[in-house]
Amino acid sequence: MAVKERVGLVVSDKMQKTVVVAVENRAPHPKYGKIVVNTQRYKVHDEENQCKVGDRVRIQETRPLSKTKRWKVTEILNVKPT
Repeated sequence: MAVKERVGLVVSDKMQKTVVVAVENRAPHPKYGKIVVNTQRYKVHDEENQCKVGDRVRIQETRPLSKTKRWKVTEILNVKPT
């Protein structure tokens, strides 16, 4: 079975070794055709606390690490300039 990967934006880094990543899914409405944006938020494991708010990251599904954490950061794609 293939490993799920997503690309999203870090929206919170206030926890230790955990960041919240928002992943947008843009799809047309089945009847009206308008592009609808659905946002899914994932709690993601960040071992070295490298991610900051505004970074674009690639995340990968993994075994359950806590009650709500099932994803880990595989790479930081863009770092938000400070």
